[in-house]
Amino acid sequence: MKKITQLLMVIMLFACATTMVKAQKVGLKTNFLYWATTTPNLGVEMALGNKWTLDLNGGYNGWEFDNNKKFKHFSVLPEVRYWTCEAFNGHFFGLHGLVSEYNVGNIDLNIKPFDKLKGYRYEGWAYGVGLTYGYQFVLSKHWNLEASISGGYVHTTYDKFNCEKCGKKIDEDSKNYFGPTKATISIIYLIK
Repeated sequence: MKKITQLLMVIMLFACATTMVKAQKVGLKTNFLYWATTTPNLGVEMALGNKWTLDLNGGYNGWEFDNNKKFKHFSVLPEVRYWTCEAFNGHFFGLHGLVSEYNVGNIDLNIKPFDKLKGYRYEGWAYGVGLTYGYQFVLSKHWNLEASISGGYVHTTYDKFNCEKCGKKIDEDSKNYFGPTKATISIIYLIK
């Protein structure tokens, strides 16, 4: 928990320092793909210059479903972006980080690595970094639509529990993952 607090403090200090940039443009956003996982989310993106922005997104899912199914998690995803034309318009490339605390389990999916969730619950932390490619479509003076895809590395540490034996802990482990880390289809409201 101490690492998360320190990370959030650094991000908040960096975000506060960037608000002193003159002629700042700020966008408030939400990711529809994240909502599709029943996860409420919100983001803010701030211009750091003509071709650079800082994007900070977070999501929280506290729901429990029938039959002890869980997809609880809290995630923070900061990203620095370089725009090929100008900030908030067209193609961009990004470097993102991610940190997440999770408690997921008893979900029947046939998608790796989630195919091992049926009958088990995993509780732990994930940390990672990755690269992003995306595009923002200008819809009007204050509205944009964003699509992006990211890939990278994630390290996770977790405890494994048996869902059928009263939640008895049966293992603890850590894993490394290389692959897709984030996807967005977001609506953005721009504040000038």
